[in-house]
Amino acid sequence: MAFNSVLIANRGEIAVRVIRACKELRLRTIAVFSEADRDAMHVRLADEARFIGPAGVSQSYLNGAAILAAAAQSGAEAVHPGYGMLSEDAAFARDVMAAGLTYIGPPAEAIATMGDKLAARARAMACGLPVLPGAREVNASVAEAQNHAAEISFPIAVKACFGGGGRGMRVARDAGELEQALAAASREAAAAFGRGEVYLEHYLERPRHVEVQIIADAYGEIVHLGDRDCSVQRRHQKLIEEAPAPELPDTLRSEMRAAAITLSRSVGYQSAGTVEFLVNSARDAFYFLEMNTRLQVEHGVTELVTGRDLVHLQLHIAAGRKLGFTQKQVRIAGHAIQARIAAEDPWAGFAPRPGRLGALRLPGGPGIRCDFGVEAGGSVPAEYDSMFGKVLAWADTRDAACMRLQQALRDFSAEGVATTAPYLADILSQPAFHAVTHHTASLEQDWAPAEQARANSSVSASTPTRDGAAMRRVSIATDRGVLDIAIAIRVTAAGVGAASTPSAARSARADGPVSESADPVAPMDGSVVAVAVAAGDLVTAGDLIATLEAMKMEMPIYAPRAGRVQQVLIMAGTTVTAGERLCVLSPAT
Repeated sequence: MAFNSVLIANRGEIAVRVIRACKELRLRTIAVFSEADRDAMHVRLADEARFIGPAGVSQSYLNGAAILAAAAQSGAEAVHPGYGMLSEDAAFARDVMAAGLTYIGPPAEAIATMGDKLAARARAMACGLPVLPGAREVNASVAEAQNHAAEISFPIAVKACFGGGGRGMRVARDAGELEQALAAASREAAAAFGRGEVYLEHYLERPRHVEVQIIADAYGEIVHLGDRDCSVQRRHQKLIEEAPAPELPDTLRSEMRAAAITLSRSVGYQSAGTVEFLVNSARDAFYFLEMNTRLQVEHGVTELVTGRDLVHLQLHIAAGRKLGFTQKQVRIAGHAIQARIAAEDPWAGFAPRPGRLGALRLPGGPGIRCDFGVEAGGSVPAEYDSMFGKVLAWADTRDAACMRLQQALRDFSAEGVATTAPYLADILSQPAFHAVTHHTASLEQDWAPAEQARANSSVSASTPTRDGAAMRRVSIATDRGVLDIAIAIRVTAAGVGAASTPSAARSARADGPVSESADPVAPMDGSVVAVAVAAGDLVTAGDLIATLEAMKMEMPIYAPRAGRVQQVLIMAGTTVTAGERLCVLSPAT
């Protein structure tokens, strides 16, 4: 190796993943940590750890100067950015190189070109890749955005110019929704990536999300490692990913893979990267979406079907080694599928549920892999992304892999926080998912009734049973040890404040008794991003009351009933706790 020590400029699951890969190659590892992560798993596993600042990401994991100072103090020779955080920040990559360190990732110029979504679109078009109509940066005024939207035609996707992972994206289906979509997308992008610029693009209805994994060295060798399907999403956030992408016409698959290599070669790409596409519902056309110039959260499913360790490859390429294999030597074997485990309560509108873990039971068995960044006794902090681990399954066929993953998710348990595991296990039983007729909005459109029914439950951190009851697990200490008891609870009334969408709020009103004195409450601890009402306003069930933010996620809070706003109890910039009343509603008169 051209270097013997690596500083991992990240946290959580990806920091643990990179640390373990470095140790396998006998490289010294240096972790960085914020005030919230002093006792984190990645800190314990690294050979050395350096404190970089307060819990807020802007003062710690997005603070390039603090990270470079830690690298200098520790004697690190290379920096791995992981995913998220600074992984697609070209300035940070340049600063790492300027400090005499090796950057484990693509050249800064490639990051700059492909990290700027508008520049990436222009490059894709120059390479002959199909793109959706749109792409003009809008920062000046809502009127400018309205004029441009009219040229593109609704529905419109408002998207962050920088960053990725679905953050900073909103959909406006008509001119009346555009202003709010612009504000929300810009606000979320600024919080997640430090930059709030957005652009407009035509929104493709009911597409599949398919991406191609590429890997390239500094000697001109560039290959793809197959494709992945990431179509199970909520609010444009991936929940389940699989490789290879199922039920794609061979011609379309070949064209997408070739397009990914052509685009990557055009920017002199090196290291691991992913080119993402949208496939139309007829499966006869695809459109360039973006390129992620980093390791993906879902890289593990590609590793399982190819037998290639992507982090090892990144380290070898950064050290100046050749890729060592050609496209003809890449083999895809079997099928792999992954579920992202997040500290969210799906039955309460996916409200973030940060907290400290008690017991943590990870599944096992043939073909099962668990990548986690937290362990029993550790915490899932409110300041960071809610995803804290992933469960992956491999088998000879897609059906067998799905069955393994479903059982693994049912075997998984984490005390102290609600998780998405049981909800994702249910998704794997959806007929449309099995038939591969689902799309990126299936969860919110086609599968919404089941989600809303459960979202109305007032029982949180529970596992659903087949008959609709909630299953609450309770541990009781006795003189003979700890008993784990499952209690089935049937909820007959809709839970106030649980609804996280206008339709869910209205269905709660229609399908279950809601107290006439019910006021909107915070479903989680968080910060107040915006308040949409003032004293004296008339609201109907489902009207927006406020927007909260926690774990890098915005959550709109809607009125559970009609009424007049008598008093607003919150203001933007303040924090609230779960269950806190947001405003007082009186009967509309």
